[in-house]
Formats: sequence, C-alpha cells, structure tokens
Amino acid sequence: MNFKKLLPLLLLFVSVSFYAQGESMQEKKEKIKTLKVAFFTTELDLTTNEAEKFWAIYNTFDDKQFELRHQKMRAFMKRMSDGSLDKITEKEANNFLVQMEDTEEELFLLRKKFTQNLKKILPSIKIIKLRKAEEDFNRKLLHQYRNKGHNK
Repeated sequence: MNFKKLLPLLLLFVSVSFYAQGESMQEKKEKIKTLKVAFFTTELDLTTNEAEKFWAIYNTFDDKQFELRHQKMRAFMKRMSDGSLDKITEKEANNFLVQMEDTEEELFLLRKKFTQNLKKILPSIKIIKLRKAEEDFNRKLLHQYRNKGHNK
C-alpha cells in the first residue's frame, strides 16, 4: 500500500485517538486548524483577496471532510476496537466494505468539487501547492504525534 493511500487511514486513527485524551475534540480541532492556517499561509503565499476567498471555501471543505471521516467511519472504528471484528459474518464484512467505499467516494467527490471551486479563485499552481502543503502538514502533524508518544 503506498503512502498516499495510507495517510488518510493514519490520520483517521490519529484523530480517533484524540477522543481518549484530556482536551475536547473541538479544542484539538481548533488547535490543528490554527496551525494549518499558519502553515498554508506561508506555503501558498496568498494575496489578501485570494486568502479571503480561499479560507471561506477551504474551511467549508475541511469541515465537511472531517464530518465524513468521523461520523461515517465511527461505527466501523467501534467495531474494530471492540474485538468483534473476528466474529463478523462475511455479509457484515461486505456491508462494511460497501460503507467504506461509499465514504471514500463521497470524499473523492467532495475533493473534486473543492478543486473546481478553487479554480475560480486561484491559479492552478497554487492549487497544486495546496495539495503539497496538505501532505506536508499532515506528515508534520503525524510526526509530532509520534514524537509526543515517545516522550511519555
């Protein structure tokens, strides 16, 4: 499995682990959002006009993406963590696969629409830089999370 396919799963597991820690999910989400704004602002070098339009579109996209990943996958994650995964029937496993595929397709369509909306306000090079900045940010976040775990 290549890293690009593994990254969303890793992010899902990292975000689910946030539930088990002291701060509320909303507080952690806001911290990450603040870090993301700073990182993207530096990486994309947006003009004031671009930034105003970009953040409105990006925040809507990011919220919908978060909602899809967490609400749709919550049942699957619960099933994986409660030990009953080894006891499910082939039919139940097939239903889970269909749910996962549907969620992945919804995420793909959401990303596609997001990119189409960005094309109206940003040059293509900045959209490509955004994709790279997202990957770099997620990699840094995951690295920071791993290092925090080793320091306990």
